[in-house]
Amino acid sequence: MNPITLLIIYFTILMGPMITMLASNLFIMWIGLEMNLLALIPLMIHNSNPRSTEAATKYFLTQATASMILLLSIIMNFKQLGLWTFQPETHNLIMTMTFISLAIKLGLAPFHSWLPEVTQGIKLKVALILLTWQKVAPLSILAQFYELLNPKMLILSAIISVLIGAWNGLNQTQVRKIMAYSSITHMGWMISILSYNPSLTMLNLLIYILMTIPMFLIFHAHSFTSITSMSLMWNKMPMALPMISLILLSTGGLPPLTGFLPKWAIITELLKNNNLILATLMAMTALINLFFYTRLIYSTSLTTFPTNNNSKMYIQHNNTKTNNILSPLMILSTMMLPLSPLLL
Repeated sequence: MNPITLLIIYFTILMGPMITMLASNLFIMWIGLEMNLLALIPLMIHNSNPRSTEAATKYFLTQATASMILLLSIIMNFKQLGLWTFQPETHNLIMTMTFISLAIKLGLAPFHSWLPEVTQGIKLKVALILLTWQKVAPLSILAQFYELLNPKMLILSAIISVLIGAWNGLNQTQVRKIMAYSSITHMGWMISILSYNPSLTMLNLLIYILMTIPMFLIFHAHSFTSITSMSLMWNKMPMALPMISLILLSTGGLPPLTGFLPKWAIITELLKNNNLILATLMAMTALINLFFYTRLIYSTSLTTFPTNNNSKMYIQHNNTKTNNILSPLMILSTMMLPLSPLLL
């Protein structure tokens, strides 16, 4: 792809969520979401093959449907109030439509089925953008109007998301699908606390992005696409084993790693608001998530797969640029728990 074209695409992807976050006009927010949508599709079909074309088509159809529902709710709100922003007087149907459209964009259950399929069909670096930066704009809209949303609807979506993400992640052998179901689970955690403390939602999003980036950088650097390909890591790059193991355990929420911080804060906030059943259920699903992350670690480091020559070790040296990027990200994704009093 032409470098200038690529620069324009990445700049549009960067500016779309920024416009959505900084705007107070709903129509401008919608334009920011559309910029983000249309800029990502060329990256999906770059060096196209049937699978990437199918993934881009699915992504476009689902996101266009969500954008249509969102635009319809914005127009209905303007017709009711004459304003380009939501107000306490906005009809409940309009807010429900808005939440459904943003839930589709986020991949929240029960509107999640497109996310694993699209993530599996695209490259790892594009999947990283899809599972991190693409979540920022819809969540910023939800955080801005969280007081107008129905808390029961948010909690129901959160419960379904954490259950589906944890249960379906157990059956996967493809790395990108595992990360997609992990994203669905994390989105459920973020939405569960949105009605009570939106700051915790944004903190959870930040920590989720910090944990996801180094994991995808390792996957991309060594072309890991499945558990089978990762099973040779002990032979190719033994130094990467502790790094990816720590990141996976942190993503699963094992204390005292960074990933435990948002789960700890969210469960505490839910208990403060007398949501004992929801907090217990989400803690139990976190154990299921931790189980399939531990299974991934087991398959990469605690088993020795058959080889033709057991005495021969092949060490693959990777460029130091990636390692230099990984070092601070590793620290942030695993050792931020002592900063919890400052962050909370």
